[in-house]
Amino acid sequence: MQLKEIPITGIPYDQLYIEKIPATPEYCRRPAELLPAGNRSVVVNPNRTCMPLGAMWAVLGVHGAIPFVQGAQGCTTYVRYTFCRVFKEPATIATASFHEDAAVFGGRRNLIEGIRNLVVRYWPELIGVVTTCSSEIIGDDMVSFLKMARANLRKEIGPEKADRIPIVLVNTPSFAGSHVDGYDRASRAFVETLATVRDKPSGKVNIIPGLLYPGDIREIKHLLRHMDIEGIVLFDISDPLDAPLQPPVSLPYKPPGGTPVEAIRDMANSLATFALQPHAGQAGARYLERKFGVRAVVGPPPIGIQGTDAFLKTLRELTGKPIPESLLQERGRLVDSLADTFHHTMMKKVAIMGDPDVVLGVTRFVLEMGMEPVALAGGTASKTFDHDVEAILAEAGYGGDPPLVVNGGDLLEFEEHLKQLPRLDLVIGNSRAVDIAKELQVPLVRVGFPIYDRFGYQKRAVVGYRGGEVLLAEIVNSILGYQYPDDRTHQL
Repeated sequence: MQLKEIPITGIPYDQLYIEKIPATPEYCRRPAELLPAGNRSVVVNPNRTCMPLGAMWAVLGVHGAIPFVQGAQGCTTYVRYTFCRVFKEPATIATASFHEDAAVFGGRRNLIEGIRNLVVRYWPELIGVVTTCSSEIIGDDMVSFLKMARANLRKEIGPEKADRIPIVLVNTPSFAGSHVDGYDRASRAFVETLATVRDKPSGKVNIIPGLLYPGDIREIKHLLRHMDIEGIVLFDISDPLDAPLQPPVSLPYKPPGGTPVEAIRDMANSLATFALQPHAGQAGARYLERKFGVRAVVGPPPIGIQGTDAFLKTLRELTGKPIPESLLQERGRLVDSLADTFHHTMMKKVAIMGDPDVVLGVTRFVLEMGMEPVALAGGTASKTFDHDVEAILAEAGYGGDPPLVVNGGDLLEFEEHLKQLPRLDLVIGNSRAVDIAKELQVPLVRVGFPIYDRFGYQKRAVVGYRGGEVLLAEIVNSILGYQYPDDRTHQL
């Protein structure tokens, strides 16, 4: 049964589907001057979310850490809800709970009382204070407020216990930037606050993964293990946001894993810092390079053959460790898969959207498959995105028509461009591209953040050679599922 409208009495579970009635009987082409986001005062299908979300993501990747949001309850509720949808895990996030009085008189009292309550109830290993648009607009003096909060704690629980809990401030005005920028700012704030001394060179490498899922981080650790290299993964969400269910648990509950605070302090002693996603982590890597001479290796994302090759070759150059036969075999299996499927992927038209680093990494990989990118939309505005796209196309010797490149903004221009194409075979991106793919009647391969309409994607890897095999298989199977009738698949 299909419903034309939602009845006042509600909808029973067997009637949840609501028929979509188009506003016009047929597609109407939009005016070209309104397509670029900069020409409009309205956002249509955003390709990003707010800066505080990225900072909270980062804080949750530190062992025993709890984000404290200097803002209203909604700023926290939205992020907890999003993480629950994507990771299927609870996320402990505290809030200063702004109301009208805080907007008028400032958030000092809320922060001091909130930090105190958080400490005495949860005893976190670290507190990451994340600002929001409201606290930034009213001009909260966060440095002074945190000094007062620390003094209040020292008075109540004693200096030894109070000083044992580091507090890292991340300024993330959510009226600017995106979740990618929030993560990037957090990477610098953490190393600037905690990694203050270079005294004992450790021979380790730092990894700032960016907005990668738990499965991706586990794959990065797998590569390091096979290279016999000890690494420090900053913001390691692989266990905190993919924790086993093993009741009973002690309260207050602290999820397993995460980057230990002492490991972050030791990042100043490492050989190098790899920012796997340049737009989400470069700030921390560059800071360590300027302050302590720890070499910054910024990108490319280790997606596909070339991206993973570059990562492993740099590790070999820095550490002197050879690339083992086990990883060469993984590479060979990915090359074999490319050879086995090129007749399905060659010259297929593909559109890619999402965070800029994911779009760039996936673009390089689809070019390795012989596919033709027709549109690339990076949700976070970037000074280098256009140039990076040109460099990747030139590196691959791409001779097709240049793709539409949308640098920042929403998905309206991206969608309208795809509707004008004579042919499109595939869309690659996150769950915000679902309606676009359905309307164009092409398959959607889900990659990047957020993916909330499928289960288990947060556990899978798309980085590394093994992740490349997973992504390749999904791309090929999506094409086969749309373009080949069932009775002919036995001929493939």
